[in-house]
Amino acid sequence: MDTEGIIDNDTFTEHDPYEKPSFSLGIEEEYMLIDPETRELKSHLQVELLSKGKAVLEEMVKPEMHGSMIEIGTPVCKNTNELHTQLRKIRSIVRHLAENNGLKLGASSTHPFSHWSTQEIYPDQRYYDMVEDMQLLARSLLIFGMHIHVGIESRETQIKIMNEMRYFLPHVLALSVSSPFWTGLQTGLKSYRSKIFERFPRTSIPDAFHSWSDYEAFTKLLVKTRCIDNPKRIWWDIRPHPNFPTLEVRICDLPMTFEESVSIAALIQAIAAKLFSLYRRNLSFRVYSRSLVLENKWRAVRYGLEGKMIDFGKQKEVPARDLIRELLYFVDDVVDDLGSREHINRIYDILDNGTGSQRQLQVWEKSGEDPKAVVDYIIDQTQKNLLDDPKDFMPEVKKASEEAIEERNESHFDGTNTVI
Repeated sequence: MDTEGIIDNDTFTEHDPYEKPSFSLGIEEEYMLIDPETRELKSHLQVELLSKGKAVLEEMVKPEMHGSMIEIGTPVCKNTNELHTQLRKIRSIVRHLAENNGLKLGASSTHPFSHWSTQEIYPDQRYYDMVEDMQLLARSLLIFGMHIHVGIESRETQIKIMNEMRYFLPHVLALSVSSPFWTGLQTGLKSYRSKIFERFPRTSIPDAFHSWSDYEAFTKLLVKTRCIDNPKRIWWDIRPHPNFPTLEVRICDLPMTFEESVSIAALIQAIAAKLFSLYRRNLSFRVYSRSLVLENKWRAVRYGLEGKMIDFGKQKEVPARDLIRELLYFVDDVVDDLGSREHINRIYDILDNGTGSQRQLQVWEKSGEDPKAVVDYIIDQTQKNLLDDPKDFMPEVKKASEEAIEERNESHFDGTNTVI
């Protein structure tokens, strides 16, 4: 059994748990590629988008399981200003590459009407293995997410902060929701992506762990009993990254604008920094049970910011927007030290203007329930405030060669979602 990804104390140098973490940041985002005529999802396998993206962005761009999806990842960023610069640059380049290949770029956690059954699987053995293992669950996983990495060098501190941060994850999800549609249906949920992903094993809110050794024993047991081949197959809403000294928050939908992504990352960073400041003073935030946190997650999935969530300390329902404002007050004393005030303040814009799901639904209603109008809105929001011409950051990019297109056209789709 492959144990790559397991980290033990002999291979990973443990830091002093009371030493201040770097709180560095990184974002991974998964984008949809869209046919500008039909507004359907369209595979990039027929064009050279990925190879050209790698030529420009190297390991910052990579394929995902479905051919109509592409994933990017920022480099490690010292602060939110650097993250803002990097994410803007990368989104701008990927949009430019997509448009140069006759595609549009979309950032949202579900496509309003494209169906998973028509999507190609990227020709890579690991994706074929996943489909073989998860069957229909894997083939229908046509969702687009955002993962936030926060640099916390001590594994013990990661576990401590993870346990306490679980309480705030539904609040973060409520801000990021952007998936009200699924295969042409208005689902009635603000984050349908969350429910699709929860079909997978080892997802959603994790249990609390007593220590890093407790968590490590858990992961080693799963590997030993052939549940997983490495800890990357633990897909919780928050997890210690198996290979990097980061705490990875995975609960978010994908915001349509890059500035919303950075603001939500800034909030996650501030929560981590606040919890550490308590820890350093021998204080702590209460660790709530997974069952209680899941009640708030459901409310975030169903209503986003438009409903109520539970304040478990007061044991009563509170409007979600009020809880977010309380959270912003809770972290306020660490924001200036992190240098993220400008980006944190944009959270208030989301509270005032609505989440991605709210805004998509408004477009849908005003257009007479036209899903193509929603796709156009997603495309427009995705390119908001991006660089008009990112060529300063990249070599000349030409259209896909006829040879590459002809080679890909020789492959075909066999109806089982596998390219042969």
